[in-house]
Amino acid sequence: MPNKATVVITGATSGLGQLVALELAGRGFDLVLTARSKARAEATREQIETRSPSAKVDFFYVDLSLLKDVKRVGSEITAAYPKIDVLLNNAGIHAFEPRTTPEGLPEMMAVNYLAPWLLSHMLKPSLQNAGKARVVNVASEASRRHGVLQLSGDLTDTAPFSARGSSSIYGKTKLLNIMFTAELSRRWEGTGVSANALNPGFNVTGLGRELWFAPLLERLLEVLRLGDPRRGADIIIRLIVEPEYQNMTGGYFNVGTGKSIEPVPPGGDAAMQRKLWKVTEDLLVERGFLS
Repeated sequence: MPNKATVVITGATSGLGQLVALELAGRGFDLVLTARSKARAEATREQIETRSPSAKVDFFYVDLSLLKDVKRVGSEITAAYPKIDVLLNNAGIHAFEPRTTPEGLPEMMAVNYLAPWLLSHMLKPSLQNAGKARVVNVASEASRRHGVLQLSGDLTDTAPFSARGSSSIYGKTKLLNIMFTAELSRRWEGTGVSANALNPGFNVTGLGRELWFAPLLERLLEVLRLGDPRRGADIIIRLIVEPEYQNMTGGYFNVGTGKSIEPVPPGGDAAMQRKLWKVTEDLLVERGFLS
């Protein structure tokens, strides 16, 4: 990484994203962070500047469930930062009830998959200008419980589901992150930009915040020393800073060991990865989010 590298992080006001932002600020990165809440952004800024007083922190406000908003913020970041060294697509939600966005899309699919796809596309010029840059996508081994993949229907499926049924939809969004990463690495070959995905493991911060017992469960898991989010943050930071991962692209790497994981079928199928890219691109063009 160059001396003053710029990293863009989505979902940086809590959980893994915040831990990564704190660590990278201490390593001298300039931080470009997205947030939805001004109050949480300012609290995060205060934490970062307390630990790293000389850190440069810039916030951009966006609702990642709205692709029109993602397109806008992508343009704003590109204009403000003509060179970006790292894009960390970290933000994600596990919704335990179905919600449809004002744009008519399933909320989990919009936030977890379509938003990182579109933001990566919008920031491509700035990433390429860095000479060597990295896109890092937070996926999950929840992808192994993804139900049946149906392209392109899954991208726009707003059918009702139960709290139990939400797990396969969440898993599906994470499977799509892995597939998108592999195809992105092929499409951007020769640009100097690598793209890798990771499994951050089970993290307390990833619990469904919508469950009434989540705070109790978080405390219990902390006492038992399970679900430590620092482990998840560690694999993210390794993919961002370690030289060995700069020359790897299209991979999916595991928490702890940092070793490559074989995705569950059809995650590793190149033809399905191409199909996913095509149906995603078609949807975004059709809805006016991509020209």
